[in-house]
Amino acid sequence: MSQSKSVPINILGTPLIACCYDPMTGFFRDGYCRTAAVDQGTHVVCAIMTKDFLAYTKSKGNDLSTPIPQWNFPGLKPGDGWCLCILRWLEAEKAGVAPLIKLEATDQKALEYTTIDMLKKYAYD
Repeated sequence: MSQSKSVPINILGTPLIACCYDPMTGFFRDGYCRTAAVDQGTHVVCAIMTKDFLAYTKSKGNDLSTPIPQWNFPGLKPGDGWCLCILRWLEAEKAGVAPLIKLEATDQKALEYTTIDMLKKYAYD
């Protein structure tokens, strides 16, 4: 008897789609915003970077815009897709600088932290 691997589900209840491959994102660096017990940041939100968000997260000690060649990290720029920690996204939302998100690429785990209505307000088309 074989067990099938469960397909990750997004916040809309459908199969999770990839967030971004260029730059390669996700806790597992496979393009998908999904998580596991070892992911202390819960990288489940597929966000589209903005200048304001990048400046905000840098001010909080997480510089996502500076390249780090030894980690194969190109540095992010406005318009890039990236898997964010749900708590950082919520923090940015309270500060008025939350980036838009791809709902179909945001893991259902995000719903353990906020509502579908809140996330839909930031839907990226």
